This record gives sequence, structure tokens and C-alpha cells, in this order.
Amino acid sequence: MKAELRSLPRTLADLVAQHLVASGRFLDDDPELAYQHARVARRLASRLGGVREAVAITAYLAEHYDEALTEFRAVRRMTGNHEVIAMMADCERALGRPDKALALTKDKHVNELSEPTQIELLIVAAGARRDMGQTAAAIQTLDVPELTKRTRAEWLPRLRYAYADALEEAGRTDEALVWFHRAAGVDGDGLTGAAERAAQLEGLEFTDLDEDDTVLDDEYFEEEDEVEDDDEDLADEADLDEPEDDTDGDTEAEAEDADHESEDEADEAEDEAEDEADEAEDQADEAADEADEAEDAAAEAEDAADEAGDDLDEDGFDEFDDVAEGVKDSAADDEGDKPKGAEE
Repeated sequence: MKAELRSLPRTLADLVAQHLVASGRFLDDDPELAYQHARVARRLASRLGGVREAVAITAYLAEHYDEALTEFRAVRRMTGNHEVIAMMADCERALGRPDKALALTKDKHVNELSEPTQIELLIVAAGARRDMGQTAAAIQTLDVPELTKRTRAEWLPRLRYAYADALEEAGRTDEALVWFHRAAGVDGDGLTGAAERAAQLEGLEFTDLDEDDTVLDDEYFEEEDEVEDDDEDLADEADLDEPEDDTDGDTEAEAEDADHESEDEADEAEDEAEDEADEAEDQADEAADEADEAEDAAAEAEDAADEAGDDLDEDGFDEFDDVAEGVKDSAADDEGDKPKGAEE
């Protein structure tokens, strides 16, 4: 179907796809609405085989058999899909043409069909035989090895139900009961109603107890009213005999108040603890700041001392050099002024 939609312009393809999706969603709950969506898709893209097949199936489920038959023929012609033969035969039967339905069961492509479609075609053929008053032929048509096949296929309960129904019509009630039970045994969802048919043959009835269908006589209601009145009188007497005691109520109220007070006290204590923790944290931060400031001051003092020492060293060495030079000069002068005898 996607490949077919790609042959359309993008906008048109999206619109057709939307209607086909809507048709599929409503197929089980509202076949007529599903059919209307499929018709819109056909009006937009009538040359697509998938669209025509959607119209055919929805028309068939909505019981528009004449149009469904026309569309199924178009599907076979356009796509070569012969799996629709069983539904075509059922349309012919619904239109009151069982002979044409039987003719379709002899189509040359029947042997090419899948097993589910072949079983459905057998069921339709048996129904057409019964429409023509050929009940024995219908039973013979359905008496196939697949009746006893061990499978979970969806067609098995339908095949067994159709066989049991034909047996009952032929007056073979005991055999019909057996096959209704066998059909119910493989019909887990109860789609065929085989269990109900078996119960009917056994003389059992299933009754739905709805409010509108339930009928009770007036005596029942009168007795119920009398019982209720007696119960009320006994209850009143019990209330009169028992003294009123509000102690429990007061105790509960006091306990509740105490609980509230305890909760309030706990909340206050928690708030105080949080405040104290905040104050301690603030004090710790202040102490840390002071320590940082003291450390900075110490570092500054150390730097100042280093600078002062450097200056002192430089000045001292300069003065020492000056004094030394002066002493040397004085000694030289004294040595020059001494008499020669003194040297000797």
C-alpha cells in the first residue's frame, strides 16, 4: 500500500492515507463509518488497488453486498489477488444467488488459495447448499479431515460450528451436540456462540439478571421492610440502655491537642538549632577573616623589617669605609712628619 501511495503527489497521498487509517480504526466498532472513510479514499485515488480493496472489505462488513461484490471484482482485476473469492461467494449468497456462490467455489484459482480462505469457502459453499435445501450435501461438504485437525487456527471453531449447525438442521441432534462442544472447546473468545448452542440442546438456559428483568413480588419487599424496622427498634433500645459517655471523645481530643503541641515544640527546637548553627558558622567565618588579616599584617611587618635591614647595612658600610679612609690618611701624614732619627 505504501508503494502505491508513493505514486501520488505528497499532499494527496497523505490525505488518502489518513482516510485509510481512519477506516481501519473503525472497522470493528463501526463498519459503516469505516466504509464511508474508504469511499472518500476511493474518490481521491480510485486507481489504487489497495484503496479498492479497503472499500470492498468495509462494504462487505457494512452489509453493502452489491457494492462489495463490484469492488472485489475490481480488486481481482487490478491486483490479481484471488483471496477475496470466499467473500465474493458470501456476497452472492447474501444477495440471494446461492447458485452463483457455488459457481465461485469451482473457480480455477481455488487451489491457489491459502488454507484459511479455502476453509471459509467451504463454509460458504455449505451455507449455499442449505439455502437451496440441500442439507445432506452441506454436511458432506463440511465433512473434511480439517474438522479433527489439532490447530489453534481461527477457522477451526467456525468450521466445527458450521458442521454442528448443519447436523442439527438435519435432525442429528446428538452428533450436533458433540460438535458444538468441540467447537466451544477451541473457541476461547466465544465468538461462535457454540457453548450457548450446546446448552440449549441440553435443555439449559442462560438468563441475564438485569435490573429491568428482575421481578420480585410485594411480599418480599414487605418482609424486608419488617426486618429493617425490627433492626432499627433493637438499635434504639440498645442506645437507650447504654449510658452516654463522652470520655473517649474528650480523651481523643486531648491526645490530639498534645500531639499538636509536641509537633509545635519539635518545630521550635529545630528552628532554634538551625539558628544556633548559623550563628556558629558566622562566628567561624569572622575568626577565619581575623586570622587572615593577622597573617597579612605579619607578612607586611616582615617585609618592612627586611627593607629596614637592607637600608641599615648599606649606610653602615658606607660610614665604615669613610672612617677607614680617614685613618689611612692620618697615618700617612704622621709617617711623613716623623724625623729621620726617630725612624732609626
